[in-house]
Amino acid sequence: MKIAILGYDVEGRSSFEYFAAQGHELTIRDRNTKLVVPDSIASVLGEHYLDDLDQFDLLVRTPGLAPRDILGVNPGVSGKITTQMNEFFRVCPTKNIIGVTGTKGKGTTTTLITKLLEAAGKNVRLGGNIGVPPLTFLSALTADSWVVLELSNFQLIDLQSSPHIAVSLAVVPEHLDWHKDMDDYVQAKSHIFSSQTADDIAIYCADNDISKEIAQKSPGHKIPYSSPPGAHINGGAVVMDDQVLCQTSELKLPGRHNWQNVCAAITAVWQVTQDVAALHSVLTTFSALEHRIEFVRELDGIRFYNDSYAAGLQATKAAIESITGKKVMILGGYDRMLDLDHFGPYALKHADDFRRLLLIGASGQRLADSLTKAGFTNFVVKPEAKTMEAVVHEARQLAQPGDAIVLSPGFASFDMFKNFSERGRQFKEVVHNL
Repeated sequence: MKIAILGYDVEGRSSFEYFAAQGHELTIRDRNTKLVVPDSIASVLGEHYLDDLDQFDLLVRTPGLAPRDILGVNPGVSGKITTQMNEFFRVCPTKNIIGVTGTKGKGTTTTLITKLLEAAGKNVRLGGNIGVPPLTFLSALTADSWVVLELSNFQLIDLQSSPHIAVSLAVVPEHLDWHKDMDDYVQAKSHIFSSQTADDIAIYCADNDISKEIAQKSPGHKIPYSSPPGAHINGGAVVMDDQVLCQTSELKLPGRHNWQNVCAAITAVWQVTQDVAALHSVLTTFSALEHRIEFVRELDGIRFYNDSYAAGLQATKAAIESITGKKVMILGGYDRMLDLDHFGPYALKHADDFRRLLLIGASGQRLADSLTKAGFTNFVVKPEAKTMEAVVHEARQLAQPGDAIVLSPGFASFDMFKNFSERGRQFKEVVHNL
């Protein structure tokens, strides 16, 4: 077949290798004119990379490229568009797939599910939006393997299959610069359930109306978490099927918001194994992932935390409530023009938690205006702080011994950094070099 690889990023490269190994005729298409493509492989780079796609038999879309953008230039190719995730579901030798979506907590929950299954003796692979393209480990799978997939809205929007065990964490407004509207975002999330059968399992967040709503699209067995019969918190204990798995005080994951991620993971894994000893061992040792409320170091009585993954203010709220003491919160970044009005009243309610809010990046002034409108003024705007060294310097000027300096931006990174990982790595590097 003649196949176009649309987007030659991490996933695009693995898709290229997968289809090249099968002997197909491949062309790489990407907006980035500086890409280095393999020798003798045809390519179209630059602004016209989506032109004339009707000449191909198959179009393999990278997650960040919206199907409507392809169809806007090539209206007749809808039946040719696929993704690595669709191909993986088509050829995967095992039906033992657990998929997790939601707005925040996907990486933590999928990693915890993987650790819990491994502790119970299962052969498990983790992939998807967490950064591991699943076609890269396809050859290692057998019919008895388990696969755990983090599934983003970008991957779900045209997914043609659903996992055997599908989990929706809480869903709140996000990525509305990519989607047409909130309904489009919710519709994409619902695809994790919509192709399930009566033999499948749909797990949803009992405390979130959207999660509950989209789970109804599944004809499978529906189980809430954070409420019986799913895993829930009862009197300071993590409970499943009336069995105490551990105390919340034993959990190493920071913050009450992670209790929901723990309950989601347990509810999913309980459908596979009820090895209480194995589950307890992981729950009491598993700690935060990189860039998720990650303790970096303490210097001169000031604690530094890297929560760069927080690209929305809902995630920032979780960091505020998870870290004790007065905090200098570093907020701001690329402005996707999401609603900010909810954060001002929240900041007022939690005013005693803050030494100061340090507002940076392209969104800094709009956030400042929103906070002022709500009557919260304990912030400083520093648009001139355009490097991480400058940001950390400003934060240290505001902090006092006993405080925490927390990078939890609440916005995407693209105005100053390549991605959240680079933002977090730079923060940690600067802090370690102080």
